[in-house]
Amino acid sequence: MITDNSAPQTTALAARQLLRAHRYGALSTLSKKFDGHPFGSITPYLVDHDGSLLILISALAEHTKNIMHDPRVSLITHNQEDAHIQTQGRLTVIGTATLENERELAGKRYLRYFPEAQTYYDMPDFQFYRIVPLALRYIGGFGDIHWVKADRYQVPPNTLAAEEDALLDQVNVKREKAQGLLVGIDCDGYDLRLSERTVRHDFPSPALDGVQALSMLGS
Repeated sequence: MITDNSAPQTTALAARQLLRAHRYGALSTLSKKFDGHPFGSITPYLVDHDGSLLILISALAEHTKNIMHDPRVSLITHNQEDAHIQTQGRLTVIGTATLENERELAGKRYLRYFPEAQTYYDMPDFQFYRIVPLALRYIGGFGDIHWVKADRYQVPPNTLAAEEDALLDQVNVKREKAQGLLVGIDCDGYDLRLSERTVRHDFPSPALDGVQALSMLGS
Protein backbone atom coordinates (compact mmCIF):
# COMPACT_ATOMS: atom_id res chain seq x y z
CA MET A 1 0.00 0.00 0.00
CA ILE A 2 1.33 3.40 -0.95
CA THR A 3 1.02 6.04 1.73
CA ASP A 4 2.20 9.59 2.23
CA ASN A 5 1.53 9.49 5.96
CA SER A 6 4.17 9.02 8.63
CA ALA A 7 5.66 5.57 8.18
CA PRO A 8 5.55 3.05 11.05
CA GLN A 9 8.65 2.68 13.20
CA THR A 10 9.51 -0.65 11.55
CA THR A 11 9.62 1.05 8.16
CA ALA A 12 11.80 3.84 9.55
CA LEU A 13 14.23 1.23 10.87
CA ALA A 14 14.22 -0.54 7.49
CA ALA A 15 15.00 2.79 5.83
CA ARG A 16 17.97 3.35 8.15
CA GLN A 17 19.24 -0.17 7.55
CA LEU A 18 18.97 0.20 3.76
CA LEU A 19 20.81 3.51 3.83
CA ARG A 20 23.58 2.11 6.04
CA ALA A 21 23.99 -0.93 3.78
CA HIS A 22 25.19 1.08 0.79
CA ARG A 23 28.27 3.22 0.22
CA TYR A 24 27.45 5.62 -2.61
CA GLY A 25 24.51 7.28 -4.26
CA ALA A 26 23.42 9.93 -6.73
CA LEU A 27 23.64 13.35 -5.08
CA SER A 28 21.36 16.05 -6.47
CA THR A 29 22.11 19.71 -5.84
CA LEU A 30 20.53 22.90 -7.17
CA SER A 31 22.71 24.36 -9.89
CA LYS A 32 24.11 27.81 -9.23
CA LYS A 33 25.28 28.09 -12.83
CA PHE A 34 21.98 27.02 -14.40
CA ASP A 35 19.51 28.84 -12.18
CA GLY A 36 18.45 26.03 -9.87
CA HIS A 37 18.21 23.16 -12.32
CA PRO A 38 18.89 19.80 -10.62
CA PHE A 39 22.51 18.73 -10.94
CA GLY A 40 23.40 15.07 -10.30
CA SER A 41 26.71 13.50 -9.32
CA ILE A 42 27.85 10.15 -7.92
CA THR A 43 29.12 10.54 -4.35
CA PRO A 44 30.39 8.10 -1.71
CA TYR A 45 28.70 8.61 1.64
CA LEU A 46 28.88 7.28 5.18
CA VAL A 47 25.91 7.14 7.53
CA ASP A 48 27.12 8.44 10.88
CA HIS A 49 25.92 7.26 14.29
CA ASP A 50 23.11 9.82 14.40
CA GLY A 51 21.79 8.84 10.96
CA SER A 52 23.19 11.87 9.12
CA LEU A 53 25.31 11.38 6.01
CA LEU A 54 28.97 12.39 5.67
CA ILE A 55 30.35 13.20 2.24
CA LEU A 56 33.91 14.27 1.39
CA ILE A 57 33.91 16.73 -1.49
CA SER A 58 36.24 19.24 -3.13
CA ALA A 59 35.67 22.99 -3.09
CA LEU A 60 36.38 22.87 -6.83
CA ALA A 61 33.54 20.44 -7.55
CA GLU A 62 30.34 21.71 -9.12
CA HIS A 63 28.15 20.10 -6.46
CA THR A 64 30.11 21.86 -3.70
CA LYS A 65 29.63 25.23 -5.36
CA ASN A 66 25.94 24.46 -5.58
CA ILE A 67 25.72 23.50 -1.89
CA MET A 68 27.49 26.69 -0.85
CA HIS A 69 24.91 28.62 -2.86
CA ASP A 70 21.88 26.57 -1.70
CA PRO A 71 22.30 23.76 0.87
CA ARG A 72 19.15 21.87 -0.14
CA VAL A 73 20.07 18.45 -1.53
CA SER A 74 18.78 14.94 -2.09
CA LEU A 75 20.61 11.64 -2.39
CA ILE A 76 19.25 8.37 -3.75
CA THR A 77 20.85 4.99 -3.18
CA HIS A 78 19.95 1.42 -4.09
CA ASN A 79 21.42 -2.06 -4.25
CA GLN A 80 23.93 -1.69 -7.05
CA GLU A 81 24.36 -5.49 -7.29
CA ASP A 82 20.69 -6.21 -7.98
CA ALA A 83 19.79 -6.31 -11.67
CA HIS A 84 16.06 -5.88 -10.97
CA ILE A 85 16.17 -2.13 -10.60
CA GLN A 86 12.39 -1.55 -10.59
CA THR A 87 11.56 -4.04 -7.83
CA GLN A 88 14.50 -3.68 -5.46
CA GLY A 89 14.69 -1.50 -2.36
CA ARG A 90 15.83 2.09 -2.76
CA LEU A 91 15.83 5.24 -0.73
CA THR A 92 15.90 8.98 -1.37
CA VAL A 93 17.09 11.31 1.37
CA ILE A 94 15.82 14.90 1.32
CA GLY A 95 17.93 17.19 3.48
CA THR A 96 20.35 20.05 3.92
CA ALA A 97 24.15 19.90 3.64
CA THR A 98 26.40 21.89 5.95
CA LEU A 99 30.15 22.07 6.39
CA GLU A 100 31.37 19.66 9.08
CA ASN A 101 33.60 21.48 11.55
CA GLU A 102 35.03 18.36 13.24
CA ARG A 103 37.13 17.34 10.24
CA GLU A 104 39.60 15.05 12.03
CA LEU A 105 36.89 13.26 13.99
CA ALA A 106 34.82 12.74 10.86
CA GLY A 107 37.89 11.66 8.91
CA LYS A 108 38.87 9.02 11.45
CA ARG A 109 35.63 7.11 10.94
CA TYR A 110 35.20 7.90 7.24
CA LEU A 111 38.65 6.60 6.31
CA ARG A 112 38.00 3.27 7.99
CA TYR A 113 35.21 2.78 5.47
CA PHE A 114 36.95 4.48 2.54
CA PRO A 115 40.73 4.02 2.99
CA GLU A 116 41.16 4.79 -0.70
CA ALA A 117 40.00 8.36 0.06
CA GLN A 118 43.15 9.15 2.09
CA THR A 119 44.69 11.05 -0.85
CA TYR A 120 41.61 13.25 -1.15
CA TYR A 121 41.44 13.78 2.61
CA ASP A 122 45.05 15.02 2.60
CA MET A 123 44.19 17.70 0.04
CA PRO A 124 43.24 21.02 1.71
CA ASP A 125 40.37 21.74 -0.67
CA PHE A 126 38.49 18.56 0.34
CA GLN A 127 36.11 19.03 3.25
CA PHE A 128 33.36 17.01 4.89
CA TYR A 129 29.76 18.06 4.53
CA ARG A 130 27.02 16.58 6.67
CA ILE A 131 23.59 15.93 5.18
CA VAL A 132 20.88 16.05 7.85
CA PRO A 133 17.71 14.30 6.61
CA LEU A 134 14.44 16.21 6.67
CA ALA A 135 12.44 13.34 5.15
CA LEU A 136 13.10 10.10 3.29
CA ARG A 137 11.27 8.35 0.48
CA TYR A 138 11.55 4.62 1.17
CA ILE A 139 10.69 1.98 -1.43
CA GLY A 140 11.08 -1.50 0.00
CA GLY A 141 9.69 -3.17 -3.11
CA PHE A 142 6.57 -3.15 -5.25
CA GLY A 143 3.77 -1.42 -3.33
CA ASP A 144 5.93 -0.94 -0.22
CA ILE A 145 6.35 2.82 -0.55
CA HIS A 146 6.44 5.35 2.29
CA TRP A 147 7.51 8.82 3.29
CA VAL A 148 9.56 8.59 6.48
CA LYS A 149 9.61 11.75 8.57
CA ALA A 150 12.82 12.87 10.27
CA ASP A 151 11.50 12.25 13.78
CA ARG A 152 10.70 8.63 12.88
CA TYR A 153 14.08 8.15 11.22
CA GLN A 154 16.07 9.35 14.23
CA VAL A 155 18.17 6.74 16.01
CA PRO A 156 17.27 5.81 19.61
CA PRO A 157 19.46 7.36 22.33
CA ASN A 158 22.58 5.21 22.65
CA THR A 159 26.27 5.33 23.61
CA LEU A 160 27.79 3.59 20.57
CA ALA A 161 29.43 6.74 19.15
CA ALA A 162 31.52 7.16 22.30
CA GLU A 163 32.23 3.44 22.65
CA GLU A 164 32.90 2.49 19.02
CA ASP A 165 36.71 2.79 18.98
CA ALA A 166 37.15 0.69 22.12
CA LEU A 167 34.66 -1.90 20.86
CA LEU A 168 36.46 -2.22 17.53
CA ASP A 169 39.80 -2.76 19.30
CA GLN A 170 38.25 -5.33 21.62
CA VAL A 171 36.57 -7.31 18.83
CA ASN A 172 39.27 -7.11 16.16
CA VAL A 173 42.10 -8.27 18.42
CA LYS A 174 40.30 -11.62 18.72
CA ARG A 175 39.60 -12.09 15.03
CA GLU A 176 41.61 -13.97 12.47
CA LYS A 177 42.60 -12.07 9.33
CA ALA A 178 40.48 -14.38 7.19
CA GLN A 179 37.40 -13.40 9.22
CA GLY A 180 37.69 -9.80 8.14
CA LEU A 181 38.09 -6.57 10.07
CA LEU A 182 35.25 -4.70 11.75
CA VAL A 183 35.36 -1.07 10.62
CA GLY A 184 32.23 0.23 12.30
CA ILE A 185 29.64 -0.57 14.95
CA ASP A 186 26.48 1.49 15.38
CA CYS A 187 23.13 0.96 17.04
CA ASP A 188 21.70 -0.74 13.95
CA GLY A 189 24.51 -3.18 13.18
CA TYR A 190 28.14 -3.49 12.15
CA ASP A 191 30.31 -3.35 9.02
CA LEU A 192 32.89 -5.98 8.15
CA ARG A 193 35.78 -5.29 5.77
CA LEU A 194 36.67 -8.34 3.67
CA SER A 195 39.58 -7.58 1.32
CA GLU A 196 38.31 -4.51 -0.54
CA ARG A 197 34.62 -5.17 0.14
CA THR A 198 32.59 -3.93 3.09
CA VAL A 199 29.67 -6.11 4.15
CA ARG A 200 26.82 -4.83 6.30
CA HIS A 201 25.26 -6.93 9.09
CA ASP A 202 22.11 -5.68 10.81
CA PHE A 203 21.36 -6.30 14.47
CA PRO A 204 17.99 -7.99 15.17
CA SER A 205 17.07 -4.93 17.25
CA PRO A 206 18.85 -1.64 18.01
CA ALA A 207 21.78 -1.86 20.43
CA LEU A 208 21.80 0.93 23.00
CA ASP A 209 25.28 0.40 24.41
CA GLY A 210 28.47 -1.60 23.97
CA VAL A 211 27.30 -4.51 26.11
CA GLN A 212 24.25 -5.06 23.92
CA ALA A 213 26.30 -4.67 20.75
CA LEU A 214 28.86 -7.23 21.89
CA SER A 215 26.15 -9.71 22.81
CA MET A 216 24.65 -9.41 19.32
CA LEU A 217 28.12 -9.77 17.81
CA GLY A 218 28.62 -12.94 19.82
CA SER A 219 31.79 -11.49 21.39
